[in-house]
Amino acid sequence: MIKTISVILLCIGVPLFVMWLGYVSRFFRKVGGIILTYIIGCTLALTGVMPSDPEVKKLLSDIATVAIPLAIPLMLFSSDIKAWRKLTPDFSKSFLCGVIGCMLSVAIGFYIYGQNEPETFSKVGGMLVGLYTGGNANFASIKQALGLPDTTFVLVSAYDILASALYVCFVILAGKRVFGLFMRDFPYEKNPSVSNEKGEIQSVASHDEELFYGIFKRNNMRNLFRTMFLTFLIIVISGALAYWLTQSFVPKDMFSAIFILGISILSVVASLNKEVRATPRTFETGTFFILVFSMAVSSQMSPGSLDSLSGDLFAFTMFVTAGSLLIHILLSTMFRVDVDTTLTTSISLICSPPFVPVISGVLHNRAVVGPGIAVGLIGYAVGTYLGIIMAWILTVMS
Repeated sequence: MIKTISVILLCIGVPLFVMWLGYVSRFFRKVGGIILTYIIGCTLALTGVMPSDPEVKKLLSDIATVAIPLAIPLMLFSSDIKAWRKLTPDFSKSFLCGVIGCMLSVAIGFYIYGQNEPETFSKVGGMLVGLYTGGNANFASIKQALGLPDTTFVLVSAYDILASALYVCFVILAGKRVFGLFMRDFPYEKNPSVSNEKGEIQSVASHDEELFYGIFKRNNMRNLFRTMFLTFLIIVISGALAYWLTQSFVPKDMFSAIFILGISILSVVASLNKEVRATPRTFETGTFFILVFSMAVSSQMSPGSLDSLSGDLFAFTMFVTAGSLLIHILLSTMFRVDVDTTLTTSISLICSPPFVPVISGVLHNRAVVGPGIAVGLIGYAVGTYLGIIMAWILTVMS
């Protein structure tokens, strides 16, 4: 019991501490709350301060699972859906570049690593395409469709967790700094417009200097209680809808995709209301839950996580992850897609839509949240088909 309470307090206390650091120090504000949280979380895990036993990891996983549904509505309430239209062409191009990048890296990796076991690697390649254009639901669906053994599925899942963790860390710590050297900047306003009390459109100030203090102002707290109630209502409706659909009409492993889709749609619909859209500090409150998510995820790293990794299957998974990003970047550069859109789309495809708010915080660009989640949900819809097609192509050509 004491261990459980301690873990929960760390997952809440560290984000609050990081927000306070951003409030009192311009240096830490520039570093970014998400980067600081990841550094602290990894440090606590690797030094043994955060226990690494299965019970704690299960609790951390549950905290991360709860934090994202709370964050997404709060970060979408201030969205201006009309402004998404100008972002659509770039996100569409970036989505296609990401899908092509994933399929090309799988094909190349297959010919490098999969010649000794073409049947197994063609199926794994198909699963990785489904995973990196859709998510875990597609991953499991393709496994069932292709009849891949459970042991291989578990191994690839473990390798993917490590590859994705390294990928996210790279994007968070250095992605924009590196790729921004040769890719163009985000060409639009980074803060969406909202309506004021008179119905007039106005720009949202970033309020970075007041992030910690501003949330706890009396007027903001009163408004936030109302939006938190709306958030819980959206979560309950989306959860009930996802449960009903997965019990009656669609496979049960689609629950997560339908749940996130429901939350996103209802949150965007709520943002059409001027009062909801103009409520102060909803985005910043959502950012707090993203920091909780980041703390829970980064704290699950352990010193022994690399002990069982070896072989061509591991190399293939790592190659596909890195190759998907590099080819995506190359194609996006050729088609003049900006760096923020590219990184957001890549994270949404490879790591799934819940990570979009994370990259939004790193980029200091709230405008990419809505379109980024939408891209990931499109990936959910087509990922299974792309994966099965890719596995068939590799089988025919092997």
